[in-house]
Amino acid sequence: MSAPARAFTMRHVQLLRALFAAVAALMITFSSDHSAPVGLSVFSGFVLITALVQMLAAWLVVPAGSRWSYVLLSAVGIVAGMVSGIPAWRSDDLFFVVVSSWAIVSGGIELLAGIRARRTGGMLSRDAISVGALGVLLGVALLLIPAGFLQEYTIDKAGTFVLSGIILGVGMFGGYAAIVAVFLGIAGLTPKQIDAATAASGSNDSAAPAEHGGER
Repeated sequence: MSAPARAFTMRHVQLLRALFAAVAALMITFSSDHSAPVGLSVFSGFVLITALVQMLAAWLVVPAGSRWSYVLLSAVGIVAGMVSGIPAWRSDDLFFVVVSSWAIVSGGIELLAGIRARRTGGMLSRDAISVGALGVLLGVALLLIPAGFLQEYTIDKAGTFVLSGIILGVGMFGGYAAIVAVFLGIAGLTPKQIDAATAASGSNDSAAPAEHGGER
């Protein structure tokens, strides 16, 4: 008898992550206000809902031996989302500290998980390595923005404007979210082999104890 099809698969995990990243990117792109309160409010919602998806993935989709990265990613996302979700704390400094820390830590976790999966022939390794590397890159880029950065620029017939560090930081986060949305969206629309491999791995994990118990 063939195993029943899963209602929630890695395809859904990737597409949900892509969807919420796209929403975050659109909210920042179409907002004329790139201040710390706006950036942190979008970031908070993004990381909290993504953490929920990762928790569901660890519980329903990922085999037991690979759950550690999803559990850690969800924990880091919840902490970062709760800290950035307090309106009274939303400042320029908090944005750079929280977002860069989250990006480096979560990116490093996903990058490490992808490298380990590649060594064992995991089919999800490329996605994890790419998204993890993007996260680390975002964190490093935010750390390189000088504190109190201000740069005036003039556009003919439009006037003089000021480019600040927080505008750059929020814009970088929006760009990161857009790239992740596109990458995971493409991966989620073509994951038939990945779903099959995940299901097979889960079946092997559940079958192993039974086979072991049958030996006398």
